[in-house]
Amino acid sequence: MKAFLSDTWFILLRHLRTTVRIPIWIAITLIQPVIWLTIYGQLFRRVVEIPGFGSASYIQFLTPGVVIMTALFGSAWSGMGIIEDLTDGVMDRMLATPVHRAALMSARVLHAAITVAVQSVIILLFGMLLGARIAGGLPGFLAILSLGSLLGAGMSALSNGLALITRREETLIAVINFFGLPLTFLSTAFMASDLMPGWIRALARANPVNWAVVASRDAMLGQDWLGVAKAAAMLLGFMLVSVWISTQAFRAYRRAS
Repeated sequence: MKAFLSDTWFILLRHLRTTVRIPIWIAITLIQPVIWLTIYGQLFRRVVEIPGFGSASYIQFLTPGVVIMTALFGSAWSGMGIIEDLTDGVMDRMLATPVHRAALMSARVLHAAITVAVQSVIILLFGMLLGARIAGGLPGFLAILSLGSLLGAGMSALSNGLALITRREETLIAVINFFGLPLTFLSTAFMASDLMPGWIRALARANPVNWAVVASRDAMLGQDWLGVAKAAAMLLGFMLVSVWISTQAFRAYRRAS
């Protein structure tokens, strides 16, 4: 266990240093959320006047959804780093060292979670500048960061597993594009649940993105903390299952190498 924790820490530092040296990556992933908050926040601001919407401010309603959407898409691209390491031979060189094998995957998952947390802080602050308010205070703020990080860690693990199975950038890009937006729009990120068709509400109940969105919105409003805790537990389960899948994919890669 000591070797696993130590190796995870040092590999995590490697990934963090790479991110710090190329901060444009985080900046680029923040452009779309800023567009959603500014343009869509204004374009659809009167949607709250629809009976049954349940919110007086669309920017207040939209901000948690944009935070979770960013966590989804930012972490879904995590597998591209795996493919780059496979192509450059970095992964094979790492496997030739005594580094703990599980640390190679856990460090990437932790890196994705930390990156999501940083992005979420920036988006929440920007949303507050536009008029959103976090009635839940510091606990609500931290809860949103935790929910986004759990979702990001789970999606990162799935992306890494897929990258190890396919080993092709084209395939990974196609899968991310195929599932990314549907997962977002099959949630309450942009529309109140009561105004959705019944079949979309049914699918949303099984959607981890929706778990995170609903719980983040409750945390932002400072209500239903039991529901927030339940959603966090479900996202933790989703993350653990995703990590198990990526671990099996890593073992299959090692056997095939």
